[in-house]
This record gives sequence, structure tokens and C-alpha cells, in this order.
Amino acid sequence: MPENHDPRHGFGIRRGANGIRRAAHRIDAATPHARDRAVDALRAFAILGVVLGHWLVTALVADGDALHTASPLQHMPWLAPISWAFQTLAVFFLVGGHVATRGYTSARARGTTYRQWLTNRLARLFKPVAAVLALWTVTATALLLTGAPYGTVRTLVRLALSPMWFLLVFGALTAATPLLLRLHPLWPLAVVLHVDLVRFGLGGPDWLGWVNLAAGWLVPYTLGAAWTRGELERRRAGWLLLGGGATATAVLVVWAGYPASMVGVPGAPVSNLNPPTLAAVAFGLAQCGLALLLRDRLRGGMRRPLIWAAVALVNLSAMTVFLWHQTALMATTATGLALGRLPGLHTVPDGLDWVGARLAWLPVFVLVLAVCRSAFRSFEQGPRRVGGRPSRVVRVHRRTDPAAAEEARRA
Repeated sequence: MPENHDPRHGFGIRRGANGIRRAAHRIDAATPHARDRAVDALRAFAILGVVLGHWLVTALVADGDALHTASPLQHMPWLAPISWAFQTLAVFFLVGGHVATRGYTSARARGTTYRQWLTNRLARLFKPVAAVLALWTVTATALLLTGAPYGTVRTLVRLALSPMWFLLVFGALTAATPLLLRLHPLWPLAVVLHVDLVRFGLGGPDWLGWVNLAAGWLVPYTLGAAWTRGELERRRAGWLLLGGGATATAVLVVWAGYPASMVGVPGAPVSNLNPPTLAAVAFGLAQCGLALLLRDRLRGGMRRPLIWAAVALVNLSAMTVFLWHQTALMATTATGLALGRLPGLHTVPDGLDWVGARLAWLPVFVLVLAVCRSAFRSFEQGPRRVGGRPSRVVRVHRRTDPAAAEEARRA
């Protein structure tokens, strides 16, 4: 049947699909050729992994008028492999170390001062935080004034602000980048090893583990610096990290008694994540090795305009997505209470029926997060101009001087 005789809804669907394809091709064409798309793909993967992981293992159980946190890993520990797939922070620190050290080296070559470079990077990192803090200050105050249980408000605020620890650590490592340009990853790894030996093997104080909050994430961050130095280009490095990290993790979990879950579990005596343990760092090494091995495949896959457009959009709002995903979860949960205790949302996560129900809620979380992104993305990307604001990638690419192309490649 000729296209102009198709039903209106079919024509509309095709027209919408064609519009998406055209937009994707414009983004693809506007991306500088020198840009390493694998870096953007790994960053998007790491952010989305954390978001999905939190949505799958964080439950807010309704107990009368109160809400308290729970986890399916608490009731079904055999689901621990879920945490292996979605605890992707090591990959984010790997990419962050690579981008920061490469950007700082290039900035110094252009005559940019350390203060200028750091101010620019931290502004992009922490500017979206202001909106989260402002909203939750108002929300917490309003809830308390209207008689909400203090425990519930405390639970909600802790969940909403939990991503902040990540930004504080990442910001501190970013500020220390000039000192980390040549630091070998074995040095912070040795610190983690000795901290755990004293803490678990010799009965040392629990507070000593918080030394690993810096040392543990320094390991993938300095691996990113080694990537910048060109020391991880050979596939042998990726295989060594993957095999060594996976083997060490298995030994630590099976024979040394470390938890199998790579995220914290409510009520568990030890968390692999808060603070990071040797098992979490070893697991992160395996993840970094896999990420390095996948670089070439990712570069090839990112040549597909639709895939690259999706990755580019995630990167443009990476901090907004990261900071607001817990709020999206809680907003859905609180709104749903008006309809009663809903499966997968307010019920105890103690069976596969809860898992199935939670999977069904994921599209709702995505929709609410999209609303948050639309409302607060200007804090990350800057105010929109009248008539719209092109993406940073497109805007940079439209400048044709070599310095602009180099700037885009470093972003």
C-alpha cells in the first residue's frame, strides 16, 4: 500500500522513528572524530549500573505509617550475583582517573593553571548537588512539620543523600590529580591489604577500615592514570587484571570469609562497600580489566548512530541521573502509599514474587527519573537559551579550530 494511504497512527509512528534516526545521525555527525567514544560508553555503563543496582536491591517497606529500608539480599543471599553485575563504581573511577589525568596534562600544556582547571571540573561535578540539597531540605522540614515519623524522614534523607559520599571521594581524588599522575596502583592496593590485615586478621578497630574509602578507590583511579600514560594499551594488561582480580575475589570470598555481596546488606556484620574491603577492590580490578578488554568493541559499537546518541545523552546528564535516581525511587514509593501496600514497592523483599514485581516497577522509576532530569538538568548543563541549546558535543564540534577539537576529545 502506498505510504500516503497508510493509517494515520502508522504514519505517525514511522515519522517519529525517522525523526529519532535523523537526530541520532546529527549527533553522530557532530561528534569530533578524535573523541574516544569507548570512554563515554564506559562512563554511561557505570552510571546506569549503579542506578539499576540501587533500584533492584533497595526496598522501602511500609510498616504502618513508617518506612524502613530492606534489601532482597538480606532475605535471599543467593541473589548476591546481582551485586556483581551492578556494582560498577570501579569502572567509573577508572574512567574518571583517565579523563582527569588526560585533561590536566593537556590543560597544563595550554598554560591553564591548576586552580582554573580544578574550578572548572569541580563546578561541573558539584553544581547539581545544590538542587538536591535544597529540595530535600524543604521536603524533610515539611514532612517533620506535618507529623511524619522521624525515623521515616531520616531513612528518606539518608537514601537521597547517599550518592554524596561518592562525589566527595571523587572530588578529593580529582583535586589530588597532579599528585597521582605517576602513582602506581600497587601502592594504594598495598594500603587496602594492610588495613584489612590489621582490621580482620589482628582484631584492629573498625574505624581503621575508613582509610580504605580513599585507598580503595585510588586503585581504579590510578589505573585510569596508567591508561593515560599508555601502560594499559596491550590486551595482556586487561587479561591480567580480569583474571587476577576475579581469582583474588573468589579466594577472599570462599576461604577468607568476605561477604559474597559487593554492596552493603542491612544487618550484615561486614560490608564490602562501606568502607571498601580488599574483596571489593579485587573485584573492581576484574571489572577494570574487563572494561579495558571491551574498549575496541565499544568503539566499534559506538559508530552506530542510535547507540551513540543514547550514550551521549546519558553522559550529558550523568550527574543529574546519578543524584536523582534515589529520589525517583522514593517519590514513586511515597506516592504509591496512597493506594495501599503495593507488591514490589512497599512489601518485604523476601521472595521471587517481590523480584518480579520490582522489575515491573522499573519503567515507572525511569519515567519519574526522566521528569527529575527535565526539571534539574540545567544545574548540570547550564541554562537553556531561547530556541534551545545544542548538546555540548554538537556545540564544540561546530567550532573548527584544532584547540576546540582537542577540547572535545578530552571531555
